[in-house]
Amino acid sequence: MDGRFLLSIRTEKVRLVLQRVSTASVKVSGEVVGEIGRGLLVLVGIERGDGPEKVRAAAGKLAGLRVFEDEAGKMNLDLAAVGGAFLVVSQFTLAGSVAKGRRPSFDHAAPPAEAEPLVDALVADLRDRGFRVETGRFRALMEVALVNDGPVTLVADF
Repeated sequence: MDGRFLLSIRTEKVRLVLQRVSTASVKVSGEVVGEIGRGLLVLVGIERGDGPEKVRAAAGKLAGLRVFEDEAGKMNLDLAAVGGAFLVVSQFTLAGSVAKGRRPSFDHAAPPAEAEPLVDALVADLRDRGFRVETGRFRALMEVALVNDGPVTLVADF
């Protein structure tokens, strides 16, 4: 290669930050709009070009993810087994990059008109699977409070 061409491959992704919680809530303008006890707080970042197939894959993974401890102290139980709930909060900053400069770039974040239906589809898919799902409010300034159980925090890209 003589250096005249640079190929950059960018894979779009639905990025999730999962936190196992004993409690979590989200407020908008001082009002609690979503609240759970034991369960998973799921922060969701949607990138340009993401689609329903990635959301379905994410919902399937969330539904069966074994991150709760059994009687032997091993992570062998999923959310249904412990009777937990999801708190799903959209967070476009997860699609940000700090690779260049000192200020994050959000060039790869999906525009709201593209991202909101995908976040809604993730919530609907989880509810269709029988889970209780609470949410934040899309495009709102939100205050998220949580008690991280463990702590257990995972990042998943789809």
